[in-house]
Amino acid sequence: MRDIAVFSGSAHPELAAEVCAHLGVPLSPARVSRFANDCLEVQLQANCRERDVFLVQPLVTPVQENLVELLLMCDAARGASASRVTVVMSHYAYARSDKKDAPRISIGGRLVADLLVASGADRVLALTLHSPQVHGFFSVPVDHLHALRELAEHFRGYDLSNTTVVSPDLGNAKEAAAFARLLGARVAAGAKQRFADDRVSISSVIGDVADRDVIVLDDEIAKGSTVLELLDRLRELGARSIRVACTHGLFAAGALKRLSEQPDVLEIVCTNTVPIPAEQRTDKLTVLSIAPALAEAMRRIHNGESVSALFDAP
Repeated sequence: MRDIAVFSGSAHPELAAEVCAHLGVPLSPARVSRFANDCLEVQLQANCRERDVFLVQPLVTPVQENLVELLLMCDAARGASASRVTVVMSHYAYARSDKKDAPRISIGGRLVADLLVASGADRVLALTLHSPQVHGFFSVPVDHLHALRELAEHFRGYDLSNTTVVSPDLGNAKEAAAFARLLGARVAAGAKQRFADDRVSISSVIGDVADRDVIVLDDEIAKGSTVLELLDRLRELGARSIRVACTHGLFAAGALKRLSEQPDVLEIVCTNTVPIPAEQRTDKLTVLSIAPALAEAMRRIHNGESVSALFDAP
């Protein structure tokens, strides 16, 4: 593939290398250094002039460091006369700051989108944004992928004749319903109320889960408080077996260990949109690769082909 350059920031170079392997192009080098006053400097160490440049950088911990690094990469590519700069953001952390639900509160999702565009991003390739309205925060084209097909392909290896897909809240129920259709399963949803970032209450589950094999589906798992609360309701309602699935396995503050210690959780499935350190992984964790889907989307963007067509095939 000619006239394409792929660079990775510090956030998830393993994903970028895997994407490049699927594309059949080298991962171009980038240098990130720090001045004595703690400011970052980025140098893209490959030719960008009139090339289609892709910058692979999820916003993961440390989010602010990785964000500034990405902004500097965009600026460097624009200053190097790239024909187009596409940000490949497998996880957009600020998507959770998507509404004004309290007085005098910032909407970080929109602000960071503006910063990316101002720094030189011409296009964004994102994966499973926290809510649909975040797509509209960007004033440049956004190709929004999801990982439902990769997750569904994994679960098709099980007997799904008695399966119900459960969304932890009504906000994710549409995605859970789409996932259930891929599996030919039923769907249910929790009635959730959030009091703080790590304190939620699920009063009931809407749908049939009694004596059924449950797959809990969420877009991301951070501290795991929502899933743990849902597990209590599922136990009360008599679920037969429980598996947990998500796209973004952030697993902050020991969440993966807490979920793995639940005796009735048989498996935890996520994708590699964010890095998961080897020392945090457990025997119950299965990590699926999203690199083939990202690579195919990047190839289609480069060639001017339809990206939405990725979701048309069965």
